[in-house]
Amino acid sequence: MDRRHFLATTGLSIPLLGTSALFAQDPVKPTKTAQLEPELVKEFVRVGHNNLPEVQRMLKEQPGLLNASWDVGGGDFETAVEGAGHVGDREIAEYLIGQGARANVFVLTMLGHTAIVKGLLALYPDLLRSKGPHGLTLLHHAARGGERAHELLEHIRSLGLTEAKLTMP
Repeated sequence: MDRRHFLATTGLSIPLLGTSALFAQDPVKPTKTAQLEPELVKEFVRVGHNNLPEVQRMLKEQPGLLNASWDVGGGDFETAVEGAGHVGDREIAEYLIGQGARANVFVLTMLGHTAIVKGLLALYPDLLRSKGPHGLTLLHHAARGGERAHELLEHIRSLGLTEAKLTMP
């Protein structure tokens, strides 16, 4: 007799763990939801670049789109919040983050969250050379952030990332 069967049949698991049911039943596996239609994800990411009313409408109809990634090809993936990030659409980025979208260092850079981005770069200096969707750098995102991201733009330049390095592999 194995340990699980012994504990379940003798009731000894009750004082130890509070219930013998822990050993008597297999754990319930969560059900997996269906994959989102790729064209729907592609459209959501597209409107995430510049169309807040459509982002809101689509997200209301299909909440699963919030963190869905579109496979652009060649290892290039993009979410709606990342699209908003690299074109500099603060309103869409903040709306999506407010809905629970996963923000990353690129979007936070565009939004001008200086303390957070500087802290991340201090902890992980190699992030300076990382690339976001479409191979766009932190420098690109800081430039798209306008005045709110100006301090980060200068900080990133001071760390050695310059326009000349934007096209480097």
